[in-house]
Amino acid sequence: MFLVTTRNFPPDLGGMQMLMGGLSYSLLNYGPVKIFAENFKNCELYDQKFKYEITRVSGLKLFRKYRKANLVNNYLKENNSVKALIADHWKSLEHINKKYLLNKKTFCLIHSKEINHTINSNLNRRVLKSLSKADFIISNSNFTKNLAINLGVDEKIIHVINPGIDIYKKPDDESLNKAEDFFKDSFPRLITIARFDKRKGHDKTIMAVRNLKEKFPKIKYICLGYGDEEKNLKKLVNELNLKNTVIFINDASLSYKSALLSKSNLFIMPSIIYKKSVEGFGIVFIEAAQHGIPSIGGKDGGASDAILHNKTGLICNGNDLSSIYQSMEHILENERYLKFGRNAKEFSKQFEWSKIVKQYIDLLN
Repeated sequence: MFLVTTRNFPPDLGGMQMLMGGLSYSLLNYGPVKIFAENFKNCELYDQKFKYEITRVSGLKLFRKYRKANLVNNYLKENNSVKALIADHWKSLEHINKKYLLNKKTFCLIHSKEINHTINSNLNRRVLKSLSKADFIISNSNFTKNLAINLGVDEKIIHVINPGIDIYKKPDDESLNKAEDFFKDSFPRLITIARFDKRKGHDKTIMAVRNLKEKFPKIKYICLGYGDEEKNLKKLVNELNLKNTVIFINDASLSYKSALLSKSNLFIMPSIIYKKSVEGFGIVFIEAAQHGIPSIGGKDGGASDAILHNKTGLICNGNDLSSIYQSMEHILENERYLKFGRNAKEFSKQFEWSKIVKQYIDLLN
């Protein structure tokens, strides 16, 4: 039996939620799965669809983590059939009693932002103490692995396993028609699917779009997501007179999001390091690649694991407007985006969950 303890799980939205949902579902091919996860709106409907047993933990955040840890400890104590514990975050492992982990393999996932604390700070010491309980530390990218080593994590137990994706499913016809009607005769069609955070690079992308509009008067750029920076980004769009060029979409069904991706020419997210926040991998680059859409990502973070530079897309300097502009111009000229897109689609196949989960099983065995 696999026991999963996670702070992030569907139907809540986000990259981590997708990762833990996909991993848990894929583990079912290798044995029963028991999950302890946070309570979330309408989670009962989601949980009924799957074969794993799931316990949702609710209550105030301060007390919820202790309550969930106690439930996990008791489950480990009373169930000898558990052969592996998988934690999505060092905080999910922090209050698990080490004596209950004996004769079990323990995995803890790391993702850059949550471990990026100054050496010898209180948080850094907590991270290291928690991760010391793990047999395997699973890094989402080589960037995250190197960051962890520099922060004092034992290199010998770090293994890079990229997040997985579900097998490609074509969007339904209604969504495809809606997306095509949305774009109409625009070219190029650019898209970013991400939270509106400073590190995602929306602002400089919008400025690059303004410059590209001189060359491509029918350019359209979709920003799909939500977040604290939305007001500032909309203000920038108005200042640059791009109201009909840059479109914000706060919510979309999975099928419509997929359709918008498939009807785009280029996915762009030139992330930067902002304070402690950094992009550990960027699963959305792989989602775009599944549709045959190339990507531009930033050099800071783990994008280079998800984008093969000058093959499936380009890696640029997300702090440099000229670098972003030149990358966009290069990939759009001479229809290079078509060749890059074909390469990206082939590259994405190695990230299918059936292949990614095997890497966890190989470690376990």
